[in-house]
Amino acid sequence: MPDPESDTTIETITSAVGRLMDDAWVGHGYTAPNTEVYPWLWLWDSCFHALIWADLDRPDRAVAELGCVLELQDGAGFVPHMGYQLDPQVPVDLWGRAGSSSITQPPMYGHAVAELRRRGIDVPDELAERAHAGLRFLVRDRARDPESGLITVVHPWETGCDDSPRWDHYCPGVGFDLDVWRRHKIALLASIEFGPTGGPLANPAFGAASVSFNALTVWNARELASVTGDDELLADVDALVPLIEDRWDADLATWVDAGPGSSTSGRIRTADPLCALLVVDDTDQRAAAVASLADSADHGGAFGPRGVHPSEPMYDPSSYWRGPVWPQLAYLLWRALDRGPAETEVGEELRGRTIVGAVRSGFAEYWDGDSAAGGGATPQSWTGLALVLAKTRTTSPSSSG
Repeated sequence: MPDPESDTTIETITSAVGRLMDDAWVGHGYTAPNTEVYPWLWLWDSCFHALIWADLDRPDRAVAELGCVLELQDGAGFVPHMGYQLDPQVPVDLWGRAGSSSITQPPMYGHAVAELRRRGIDVPDELAERAHAGLRFLVRDRARDPESGLITVVHPWETGCDDSPRWDHYCPGVGFDLDVWRRHKIALLASIEFGPTGGPLANPAFGAASVSFNALTVWNARELASVTGDDELLADVDALVPLIEDRWDADLATWVDAGPGSSTSGRIRTADPLCALLVVDDTDQRAAAVASLADSADHGGAFGPRGVHPSEPMYDPSSYWRGPVWPQLAYLLWRALDRGPAETEVGEELRGRTIVGAVRSGFAEYWDGDSAAGGGATPQSWTGLALVLAKTRTTSPSSSG
């Protein structure tokens, strides 16, 4: 159990997160995840930052940050996952374009718009319309996996789970070498197929259909529709839910990504596919997945949900995306646990442990689920989600699903 003496009072967390966010604010209108390691804008980071700014009573910065994400959108609705407002020429060699990247990330702008409006913040209709267009691009333009029917991602970076072991089978050569794989991911950028306005549509050299990416697309569309009343995409995203449920593996007690590799490393148990809990209805699937989050020998770490099941051979709680707790996934899983008292109880335990883990790690990018030892960039702005979690100690998350 977390140390009960850890200082997780609202006052202390608000003060710490306020300093963290102020120090990371960039004059161009966004929060750098870490000013030294990550000075640029990242899509889902900034959407989480908008929630944090809202809970710091800075609606101006919350809306500005969301606007900074969506101003990068192209004519087809594609929203790049990185913005280089500080120096638009920096990305040219890597991405082949100035000012932004050529891939996307989980479309958290739907939830961000909804949450800000639920807090009474005036989010301009233009931003809601841009969020809708971004989701429409993914749902209607992005290539689908021919067997499962799920939306594909064109690069592992699009999932946000960059070095997840679920992608290990894409590493060239004999055996798995993380350094080789990281170099190969750069090469994968060359095989992306783009639409007429430059939006990424498919990648024949990758083509995974990530359960978490699909679930987050469904959930964000539902979230957006809940505050705009625009249900144009709901039938399309609702049709994805049974396809996600079809990816359930009862032996593993988790959902398995579709596409190439779904029978090999795609079966490695990681926390991100548990985001399916945001949208699936199957009671047996939900019960088994929730049990995995509650089990201390499974994903139920003492300081938040472990990112990889501890019995997997590659589990390393100190390694980037290969075992530690990630605050944004912890937040999403907490949001997902809202189907009755049993789920809420597990969610409240997960929330409390994550708050303590964030504080004890020094608001690190990620941390060991058993010791709270921080890893990656420290501090990291999105770990300010501890404040969002702490401000809802006695309130269950609302559900739009």
